[in-house]
Amino acid sequence: MTGAFPHPVVDRVPDDTAGSREIGFSVPQRYNASAILFDNLERGNANRTAVAGSEGTLSYGELCRLANRAGNALLSLGLKRGERILFLLDDTPSNPAFFFGAVRAGLVPVLLNTLASPDLLQFYLVDAAARTIVVDAANAGQLTPEAVRDTPFESVIITNGQATAGHLGRVFHADTWLTDFSDVLEPADTDRNDMALWMYSSGSTGRPKGIVHLHHDLPYVAASYGKHVLQLRAGDICYSVPKIFFSYGFGNSLLFPFSAGATSVLCSGRPRPDQIFSAIAKYRPTVFFGLPTLYTMLAKAHIDGVDLSSLRLCVSAAEILSHEISDAWKQLSGLDIVECFGSTEMLNVYLSNSEDEKRAGSAGRRVPGYEIKLCDPDGREISDGEEGVLWIRGHSSAPMYWNRPEQTAETMRGDWVYTSDRFTRDPNGFYFFRGRTDELIKVSGQWVYPLEVELCLAEHKAIREVAVVGFQLPDKRMTLKAYVVTNEPVSDAQPITQQLRDFVMQTLLPHKCPRLFEYVGELPKTGTGKIDRQTLKAHAIGQSETSGADARVTA
Repeated sequence: MTGAFPHPVVDRVPDDTAGSREIGFSVPQRYNASAILFDNLERGNANRTAVAGSEGTLSYGELCRLANRAGNALLSLGLKRGERILFLLDDTPSNPAFFFGAVRAGLVPVLLNTLASPDLLQFYLVDAAARTIVVDAANAGQLTPEAVRDTPFESVIITNGQATAGHLGRVFHADTWLTDFSDVLEPADTDRNDMALWMYSSGSTGRPKGIVHLHHDLPYVAASYGKHVLQLRAGDICYSVPKIFFSYGFGNSLLFPFSAGATSVLCSGRPRPDQIFSAIAKYRPTVFFGLPTLYTMLAKAHIDGVDLSSLRLCVSAAEILSHEISDAWKQLSGLDIVECFGSTEMLNVYLSNSEDEKRAGSAGRRVPGYEIKLCDPDGREISDGEEGVLWIRGHSSAPMYWNRPEQTAETMRGDWVYTSDRFTRDPNGFYFFRGRTDELIKVSGQWVYPLEVELCLAEHKAIREVAVVGFQLPDKRMTLKAYVVTNEPVSDAQPITQQLRDFVMQTLLPHKCPRLFEYVGELPKTGTGKIDRQTLKAHAIGQSETSGADARVTA
């Protein structure tokens, strides 16, 4: 669909829910989410640093003027209210400038993983009915003729350099093009329930789903997790290694710091330990956001002269940290890692530990502003200590998956979101992740959750990283396979494999021990830095068990 989309896309969660009352949150009916950035001008922050990093530094005043130019430039292309614009952007000042400029103009940015293949880009263009793409020069090569063929595509805007794109129709280079436009732009008269942005799911089953978020959702997550858990101040400097196109990074780098008048460190490129430590030393962040895989990489880097003295808070999300990495990071930084849990469907975090109250291995407590319940398969709420599926309600919930009514009905159940995530809750209100409802595997006639085995193995002193997946044997029986990265190179797999098997069987029941082990140099990662389990599952599906192949070493 192109053209105007002036009306609310769906009825929202009722205003008087316990969550919204708890944080005292409300926005007017006519609201434009660019206020998250532009309200800093009214608060007297025009000269404060908004963004700093490898591609330049901008004050709030400079960023707002650049965003206005970007918004005016996009409107000059004939784009209408509610039209989607694909963003294939790394973390540079161009990203927030075009994002808030588009939102201020009433347009809808669609944030894409910068590693998206030409095939996926073609899908996104068609699914979002997008005529325009904003892309970094470094990523312009992904826009192949195949990527734009048979799509609505008309124009590409290239940021952060020049790129040859003769086959891409109308091409505009932002570095020079934006200078032709006014740095004044009044916000579009959007409804708080109009679409503000999309993000796509990872597509673990079938094609990715377009997750729609509304103008109202953005300030809500800032008022809940940003205000009540992070407690950012104007003097804070936030550095999120997870990228802006990831909902976790989007909040860390844009919503939370800009809502507090703080500074965001934006670094482009694939992160390496030496680059990350150098950025911390140079920009002196106070709040650092990572993922378990990232903390593992940093804790094992063994780089001399690391200075983390500027940090006051370290946050991790997406997966569970092992005790070994938590302890190693505390030894390195002097700080505990505060773990949290959220989803793109809710835009950001709804479970979190805090600096003062935390439980190792826990996703944390309910974040103020959200209501949570654990239910059995029949939808009945369960008691502490029992295992159930987590349901979540709050004003940042996505109203739909675009053009996916069946998946929408499965997940968005009334004003509750059915997460498919399994948790237990202790008597103090801390939640512990137990896996996904769709990950259950029957081994030797008994149900096993691979995550339980994975967490057990991760505690072994010889293991740096591990992922456990289901593996179908030639006779159709299911077993478990562990992909393992060890701290020291493995030349003979048999001794270490026996150690790991003994470790699992001493800790868990024997049937939960992986039958197959493969030792690899590194685990595949998604663009957001998480372990790419879908790639590992596909690899396992493509293999068949052979005699003596229960332990192997691969590059």
